[in-house]
Amino acid sequence: MDWSSIAGFVLAISGLLFGQIVEGAHPSSLLQPAAFLIVFCGTLGAVLVQSRMATFVRSVRMLRNVFKTPQDNRQKLTRDALLWNMTARREGVLSLERYLRQTKDPFVAKGLRMVIDGVEAERIREIMEVDIAAYEVYQRAAVRVWDSAGGYAPTIGILGAVLGLIHVMENLSEPSKLGAGIAVAFVATIYGVGLANLVFLPVAHKLKEQLGRDVEKREMLADIFYSIAAGENSRVIEERITSYE
Repeated sequence: MDWSSIAGFVLAISGLLFGQIVEGAHPSSLLQPAAFLIVFCGTLGAVLVQSRMATFVRSVRMLRNVFKTPQDNRQKLTRDALLWNMTARREGVLSLERYLRQTKDPFVAKGLRMVIDGVEAERIREIMEVDIAAYEVYQRAAVRVWDSAGGYAPTIGILGAVLGLIHVMENLSEPSKLGAGIAVAFVATIYGVGLANLVFLPVAHKLKEQLGRDVEKREMLADIFYSIAAGENSRVIEERITSYE
């Protein structure tokens, strides 16, 4: 569990609520279903227009990664890489079959398979770099959904404010209805700006950071498989891995 993400959300929301109390207002004044529907549904609709459904669903599934502590398995990769290289140099590349059967990572399996098949080192690097680029584009499309939501929400909030003011202008002759319309107008703006800057954009930046680390790990693996295929010394492989730290 990534406690920094949880603490950040709790702190941000608590700050808004306590600030409202310090100002002498009741927190319930921020609860406006009409304003929430305008901002949330409007933002959701805008995001769906620009994204494919599969991309949108993938972006929602990625949300759980914001609350998961990223695992740094670089030391394990170092041990595995040195073991793969030592086995290949002593027993031949065909002996890597047993490690291929054990791995659950498709990217690692692809690299080991190319080494076992005797693909040239430069060709392995070329293929894996194309694979990395395609993976980054694929994942970044899902992350962009959250980034876009952060851009749309404030504008939708302004639309909600305008709708609230229109409602106010339509009921100038009925003072009892003015308060509700003004509340929707201002709270819609708060929802739009708040969701963008406290939820959507922070989530997007967190996912971008995680994607960057994942891409770096794959680049490191590409270097490892290149080195094994080229028959380089284990010390060289270890130095390559160290350069990514």
